[in-house]
Amino acid sequence: MNKPRTPWYRMDNVSFMYSSIQREEFSAIYRFSAVMTEDVDPALLQAAVDRTLPRFPGFAMKICRGFFWYYFEPNTAPGPFVREDVADPCRPVRFNEDNGWLIRFYYYRRRISLEVFHALADGAGALTFFRNLLAEYLRQRGVDVPPGEGIADLDEPPPAAEREDAYLRYAGPASRALPRIPRAYQNRGTPEPFYTFHVTMGFLSVSALREKARSYGASITEYLAAVLLKLLVEKQRRERPIREKPVALAVPVNLRAYFPTETLRNFILTVQPSVDPALGDYDFPQLAALVHHYMRLTAEPVKLRAGLTRGVRLLYNRFLILIPRVVKNPIMLLSYGLTGVRPYSAVFTNPGPFRVPESMRPYIEHMEVVQGQATVARPHVSSISYGDTMEITFSGVQKETDLEREFFRFLVREGLHVRIESNRQGVQ
Repeated sequence: MNKPRTPWYRMDNVSFMYSSIQREEFSAIYRFSAVMTEDVDPALLQAAVDRTLPRFPGFAMKICRGFFWYYFEPNTAPGPFVREDVADPCRPVRFNEDNGWLIRFYYYRRRISLEVFHALADGAGALTFFRNLLAEYLRQRGVDVPPGEGIADLDEPPPAAEREDAYLRYAGPASRALPRIPRAYQNRGTPEPFYTFHVTMGFLSVSALREKARSYGASITEYLAAVLLKLLVEKQRRERPIREKPVALAVPVNLRAYFPTETLRNFILTVQPSVDPALGDYDFPQLAALVHHYMRLTAEPVKLRAGLTRGVRLLYNRFLILIPRVVKNPIMLLSYGLTGVRPYSAVFTNPGPFRVPESMRPYIEHMEVVQGQATVARPHVSSISYGDTMEITFSGVQKETDLEREFFRFLVREGLHVRIESNRQGVQ
C-alpha cells in the first residue's frame, strides 16, 4: 500500500526572501503581546493553543529545503509548547530546532506573547490568529466569547481563502518598483555582544496622540514617521558627515486595505517616506505635511499593484527558478542588502488598533509589539494600540539610546504624557 504523500505549499515572494536571508545575526521574528488583567494560567494557555492552532493551519507549518526552493509542509511534530518568557525576545529562528516550529508562545505574570517567523504571515494575519487564541484562552477561563466580530468558530474547517497567495492573485500586467532613494543615511550604532537585545516601550493616550497628529493634518502613522525623520536628520547632522545623505523610513503598507482578500499570509508592500537634508532645513510641520502627501500619492492601488507585481515576477523569473537554492541564498542576501537595508535609515511599522469583541475587552489591559534584530545595529520602531493605549517600541542590539530617548522627549515636549518601560539597565 502506497504511503500518502505529505502536502506541500509554495511560498510567496516575501516568505521565500525571509527564509533565504535568515541568519544568526538577523531575526525575522516579531512578537505581539497582550497584557491581561489577571495572571496567566499556563495550562489553560496551552489548552487554548492546542484548540486554536488546527483552525489556523497556516501557522502550523515547517520549512523544508528543496533543491531549488524552500517550501512549507504541515508540522505534525509535538508542540508548539507554551513556555515561561525569556529575557531576550524574538531570538533568531533555526529551522532544525524546536521541532521545526515557526511560532512561539510565552507567558509571564499577566502577559501572553506570540512570536511569529515572518515567512508565515505578516502582522495583520498574525493578529487575526492571536485574537482567536486570546478568545479561546478566555473561554478556557470560563468567559463566554461567541463567534463573530473577528472570532472564528474553531469547529468549522479553515477556509482555503486564508491560505491564498494574494500577491499572485493581484499581480497585474505592469511591473515597476515604487520610486525610492537607492542609498540613505544608515543610522548604525555599536552592536552589543550576541544576543543582547534591547527593548524600550513608551505608552501614551491614543486620543491625545490622534489630536496632536490632526493638528498637523496627519494620521498617527504619518505623525510618528515625521517625528522619526526629524530626529534622524538631526542625528546625522550631529555626526558631521562630509555630505549629508537622504533620510528614509521603511513603512510596510497592509495591502488588504486596497485589494480585498481573506489571506492570513504575507500581503504587505514597503513604502519609503524620506527627506533630503541637502535641499535645506524642514521644520516639523513641513515634515508632517511631506509624509502626509507622500503617503497619499504612493499608497494608492495603481502604484501598489505595479510594486507587488514586480515582486511576483522576480520570484517566478525563469532564470532564478533554475538556480539551486544554495546559490539563490547568497543572491537573496545581497539583494536584501541592496533593496531592504541600504535605502532605509530605520523601519517603522504600525499595524493599527487591535480590536476584539465587547465580551473580551474587560480582560485585556493593553497590547505590545516587538520586532526582531535587524541585519545591522540600528533600532526597529513599531507601534500598536488597544483601546486608548498606544504602545511604541524601539528594539535592537545597538548600545546607543539617543534616538529612542530623543523620540520620547519630543513627544513630551509636544504635550503628550509618556510612560517608559525598558529592559535596559537604568532606564525607567
